Amino acid sequence: MKATKQPLPFNLCVGGAALGMLLAAGSLFAADAPVKAPAKVVPAKTAPVATAPAKTAPSAAAPSSAAPKEVSKTEVSKEMKAPAKLTVDSSIASYKKSSKAVSGTIKSVGSDTMNELMALWAEHFKKQYPNVQIEAEGKGSATAPPALIAGTAMFGPMSREMKSKGEEDEFEKKFGYKPTSFRTSIDMLAIYVHKDNPLKGLTLAQADAIFSKNRNRGGAKELVTWGDLGLEGEWKDKPISLYGRNAASGTYGYFKEHVLSKGDYKDTVKEQPGSSAVVQSVAGDKFAMGYSGIGYKTSDVRAVALASEGTKYIEAEAANAYSGDYPLSRYLFIYINKKPGTELDPLRAEFIKFMISHEGQSDVLEAGYLPLPGKIAEKTLTSLGLSGAAMPKK
Repeated sequence: MKATKQPLPFNLCVGGAALGMLLAAGSLFAADAPVKAPAKVVPAKTAPVATAPAKTAPSAAAPSSAAPKEVSKTEVSKEMKAPAKLTVDSSIASYKKSSKAVSGTIKSVGSDTMNELMALWAEHFKKQYPNVQIEAEGKGSATAPPALIAGTAMFGPMSREMKSKGEEDEFEKKFGYKPTSFRTSIDMLAIYVHKDNPLKGLTLAQADAIFSKNRNRGGAKELVTWGDLGLEGEWKDKPISLYGRNAASGTYGYFKEHVLSKGDYKDTVKEQPGSSAVVQSVAGDKFAMGYSGIGYKTSDVRAVALASEGTKYIEAEAANAYSGDYPLSRYLFIYINKKPGTELDPLRAEFIKFMISHEGQSDVLEAGYLPLPGKIAEKTLTSLGLSGAAMPKK
C-alpha cells in the first residue's frame, strides 16, 4: 500500500497533478579541491512530510569534492572511502539561530524535482522562526526564471542551470546584472524500469535510440521492443512503454541535452506532470521505462546501471555520483536576485545558511538526494557573502 501525502505546515503548491541537472562533459566539482570523507554524522530527524510511494534511500557513500555540474572527476577525492552509511560531511556546522528578528514571507517557484527538499527546508526553518511564512510552488524549473524576473519569487529552485538565451539574458535585460545561483545538493538522474525487469544495463546511445527520434548518439536503428535490448521470453516482443517529463521540467531539458544530445523526443513518450508521476507510472507498467531524479526512487522500480560507452555499467549509487563515474550526476541549484556588491536581506540570508548547514544537508539526505561536500558548502556560503553561523568548521 502506497503512503498518502500528508498536509504540509505551509503553503506548498505541487505542480500537480499538473515537475534537473549536470554538466555535459565535465565533473561536478571540477574546480574544487578534494575533500576527505567525514568522520561521523548526526542522523537527520524524521520529518512529518510524506511523499507518495515509499522511497529507497541512495546507496551509502560519503561526500567528497568529486562529482556533478555535471559531476566531474577533477573534483573527486581519490582517497574517499564510502562509509557504511551515507552521511553529512562533519565539517559542516550546525545552524545557529540569528539573534536578530527574522520574519516575512518566503516565496519559492521552480523545480518539481526539489519539491520535497524545499518542503523539508521550509518546515524546519519555520520551527526556528515561527513568524516566517513560506509559499512554495513546484511546477518545473522553467517556471523559476519568469518568477524571479517578475518579482513573484525570492527563490528559484532549478534542477538544471538557467539557459543563457531566453532566461539569463531576459533577467539581465530587466535588472542590468545576471541572476545569482548556488549549489544546494547533488542528484542522480535515473532511468527506471519495473522492479521485475531483468535488464542489466544501458548505454547512453541505447537510451537515445529508445527515447529519441533522431538518434544523435549514432544508434544504427531505433530500439522499440525489449527484445531489441536482448531480453528473451515474455519480454522479447513487448514494446517499451515510455514515460518522461513535460517541457517545463528541468529534468526534461537535462535528459534531452545529456542523453538525447539535443535530439527530439519520440511522440510515444508519455509526458507526466511530475517526477513522482513518472516513477509511479513505471511501477504500474511492467514493460515501462522512464526517467526521473533518484530522490523519487521507490521499492517498485529499479534504476538501471548506465554506461557512457561500452558495457562498463555504473550503478546509480552515491559513491559513483561523488566520484563522477555515474554519467547523469548533477547539482540541484537555487537562483536568486542579488545585485553585485550588496548584502542579502536577513530573511534570505538565514534561509540559505540553514539550507547549507548540517541540519539543512540532513534534510537533503531525508529527501533522497546527496549532501554537498564540506568544501563545496563553504564555497557556496563565501560566494554569497555569508560567513559565521553556518560556515563549515575549520
